[in-house]
Amino acid sequence: MIELDSSLNKCIPNARHIHIMGICGTGMAALAGMLQQKGFHITGSDSHVYPPMSDFLSRLNITVMDGYHPDNLRPAPDLVIVGNVITAKNPEACGLGQTTIPYLSFPQALSHFFISDRTSLVVAGTHGKTTTCSLLATALHSCGLDPTFMIGGIVREFNSNFRLGNGPYFVAEGDEYDTAFFDKESKFLHYQPRIGVITSIEFDHADIFKDLAAIKKAFLKFVRLIPEDGLLIANFDDPNVVEIAKKASCKIEGYGQTDNLTWSLKNIKPSGGQTHFTVFHEDQPYGEMSVRLPGRHNCMNSLAVTAVMHHLGIQAGSIQQGLSSFSGVKRRQEIRGIEKGITVIDDFAHHPTAVKETVQALKDAYGDRRLIIVFEPRTNSSRRAIFQKKYTDSFDFADIVLLREPVPLKNIAPDEMFSSQKLADDLKNIKDLDAAAFDDTDQIIDRLMSFIQPGDIIAILSNGGFDDIHNRLLQRIKETM
Repeated sequence: MIELDSSLNKCIPNARHIHIMGICGTGMAALAGMLQQKGFHITGSDSHVYPPMSDFLSRLNITVMDGYHPDNLRPAPDLVIVGNVITAKNPEACGLGQTTIPYLSFPQALSHFFISDRTSLVVAGTHGKTTTCSLLATALHSCGLDPTFMIGGIVREFNSNFRLGNGPYFVAEGDEYDTAFFDKESKFLHYQPRIGVITSIEFDHADIFKDLAAIKKAFLKFVRLIPEDGLLIANFDDPNVVEIAKKASCKIEGYGQTDNLTWSLKNIKPSGGQTHFTVFHEDQPYGEMSVRLPGRHNCMNSLAVTAVMHHLGIQAGSIQQGLSSFSGVKRRQEIRGIEKGITVIDDFAHHPTAVKETVQALKDAYGDRRLIIVFEPRTNSSRRAIFQKKYTDSFDFADIVLLREPVPLKNIAPDEMFSSQKLADDLKNIKDLDAAAFDDTDQIIDRLMSFIQPGDIIAILSNGGFDDIHNRLLQRIKETM
């Protein structure tokens, strides 16, 4: 185990060669691409050098060492960026500790190289960060403002999760997760917010935060970073957000579905693959908006973007054009394929609230078609029993629910683990839902193939790859139905 010299946690002028430890992570690979575009010579290392990130980095002609080793730091780079995946026991980190090479975390590097000379627009919150950031970046680009962004999902308009623009704005997804093994504070505390958005605050990341109070403490630090002449746009339908927002020293604009807010929305109407809604500003009609996404939560995300863009001086008509140009984020209600009249959808939802919003949005979008939800609890929080009861209310709008048993967490007692079988029993007994739990993905596919029929909507919810269930299921349908 190593403790790095804190005096070396800095950037140096005239750095040329930057080495990235943990380069195959989605965010780290994006940072590598951005730094290369900026003119730096980039190398990297990772223990998971395989597609798609290995192919992405290969196309950029970035040299990636397979595995972590002190020799990867020879010849010595000018600067090392240490990813969140790296631990204090990592052999390459230990090697770094034996040198005088300066180092930064991912958020520090993003802030130093890309945010410091731009106006930072940071979207934070337990849910909705990725979609709201993507909406904002797309709408700003539609208005000709050429934003730079770093987002935790692939934005369809750019087929990328990053972009290096020439405009004045940086759109950042403000993640509350910790920064690095040498900095356990939240990533978003490095992003210099001028305008901040908070979409929601709930307990999550049980491996990092002890309780909701600890999460609130992190968000409080975030809002206090916004300067007095900045702006906080906060979801005032969420009492936790209200509590934290009111402690900010900057101007606050609340948004939501209730009256007497700076921004509100009404008349939500799904139609033809779009959702239409009316925006009110200071209780006065502001504009009729639409977005090519289903669900109340996506209207709320759009409302937050409207508030940001209005503050930047963009007219309502241009905002509407920007919102309607957005076609989504990969892994957010993404249609992976349609075979024999059966639609297979991929979604990232995993927190109970996000699952509930997603399931209801899909039911609203597809009406009377049978909605089958397949859910994999994969995050650290969802594999613990902390959300066992709360998940019972997340699937009300589904017709059938299939659950995968979670992979056990190390050093967690069995009685502290989430049980998919218990949830299936509760859904059947309390909600009268057709629900079942399975030990593996093969069993889920076999069960689906035993009853699915043309017209069904199968939504697969997981924050991971779920054993490539989407493509495997589509292939089975194609071959056997």
